[in-house]
Formats: sequence, C-alpha cells, structure tokens
Amino acid sequence: MKHKLFLALIVAAPMAFAQAPAKEAAKPEPMKDAPKPATVKATAKKPNPKRLEDARHCLEQPNNTAIIKCSEEYL
Repeated sequence: MKHKLFLALIVAAPMAFAQAPAKEAAKPEPMKDAPKPATVKATAKKPNPKRLEDARHCLEQPNNTAIIKCSEEYL
C-alpha cells in the first residue's frame, strides 16, 4: 500500500508543480512626445554677511512676529 502511494506521489508531483508560463502584463509604452515637467531655475543667492553674526538680541522684541522679522535678516 505504501509503495503505491509513493509511486502515485512521484508521478503526480511533477504535474502539480508544473505550471503554465505566466504571461507578462502588457506594459504601456512611454509617451515619446510627453511634455517634460517644468524645472525651476535655482537662483543663486548671495552669501549673507550677517549669517555668522549673533541674532539673540532679536529675542528682546515684544512679540513673536517682531522676533521673526528681526531674525530673518540673519538667515
């Protein structure tokens, strides 16, 4: 009995694992005349001479808006 089962498995195994080759999904062709996204020109900024200076005096301003406006000079 065990021999018949073993033979059946040997015969059936290749059929169970054999699969039809999968068809590749049709890939859409890229559009040749597709418009390219607009690139933004990087504007060269001049180096800020105040960049390395201390801006802590801006913290003495009366409110957050004034502090921000004062400290923007140092960015």
